[in-house]
Amino acid sequence: MSFLAVLFALLVEQARPLAPGNAVHGLLRAWARWSSRNLDAGRSHHGWVAWSVAVLGPTLAALAIHLALWRVHPVLAFVWNVAVLYVTLGFRQFSHHFTDIRDALDMGDEAQARHLLADWQQVDASELPRSEIVRHVIEHSVLAAHRHVFGVLGWYSVLAAFGLGPAGAVLYRMSEFVQRYWAYKSRRPGEGVSSASLQAADRSWGLIDFLPARMTALAFAVVGSFEEAIDSWRHYAQELAPPGLVAQADRNRGVVLAATAGAVNVRLGGSALRAAKRDLIDADLDQPGATVTTPGREPELAHLRSIVGLVWRSVVLWMVLLALLTLARLLG
Repeated sequence: MSFLAVLFALLVEQARPLAPGNAVHGLLRAWARWSSRNLDAGRSHHGWVAWSVAVLGPTLAALAIHLALWRVHPVLAFVWNVAVLYVTLGFRQFSHHFTDIRDALDMGDEAQARHLLADWQQVDASELPRSEIVRHVIEHSVLAAHRHVFGVLGWYSVLAAFGLGPAGAVLYRMSEFVQRYWAYKSRRPGEGVSSASLQAADRSWGLIDFLPARMTALAFAVVGSFEEAIDSWRHYAQELAPPGLVAQADRNRGVVLAATAGAVNVRLGGSALRAAKRDLIDADLDQPGATVTTPGREPELAHLRSIVGLVWRSVVLWMVLLALLTLARLLG
């Protein structure tokens, strides 16, 4: 059932993507905000309680609905799996940013590309040269593909194999969302997200993303230039991450980017965007990022097409593996 659920979810998401600001994501934002406001009293254990309610609450709810529907009829459980994957999995939740910037660069409109990148990442990109625009688009797009597609696939596949339905997909996406949303809210005056909650969310996200990040890196190596990807992974994974993240999340990010750099022979890393967040207050946001770069060619427009091919080949690889696992379960 896992293979068909993922296939149907991807097809539906391509045909009718979720609109920005949709009701489901609005509800999840409200839930994460409610959890921090009502359960976060500032101490370490309060942070873990708030995180558990914010993340494990929806996860257990998705699992309970799956089990209840399975008792009624497996087809209903299958439809529920597709619906949850439709919300948590998909390219169209971020790919329009990539496409718009690529089209602007293709037409030679670098000013528009800078504006679109700044609007996407909420940073000041006004002085970036063309190669740096391409590099940042590659890095942000690959990480978005990992977090919206491959990470969700990894956790969904593992837990679904144990009969836990879409719980893995919800766990992964909620963990990533809560960490990002609380970090955003903590920089806004009067929002009340404590350091205890931020620490719990950061640590949990680093642990939950540990295995998916390495699965994504391995998939990129298999469908790309294997030896170069593995070599880059070994030597540069710990260098390709900006300051401000916890250690484990830092390494997870570096693993994905290092493997990407080797897989398509592109230089990643270097001076990061100076994060002039337009509506946030944080003195550390204007610090420069990583200074280490990977070997490879200077980022250019052709690399964007290479990244698209790399990601889609990885999706095909995942689908083949899921199909083989499904077939093995049916025959076994």
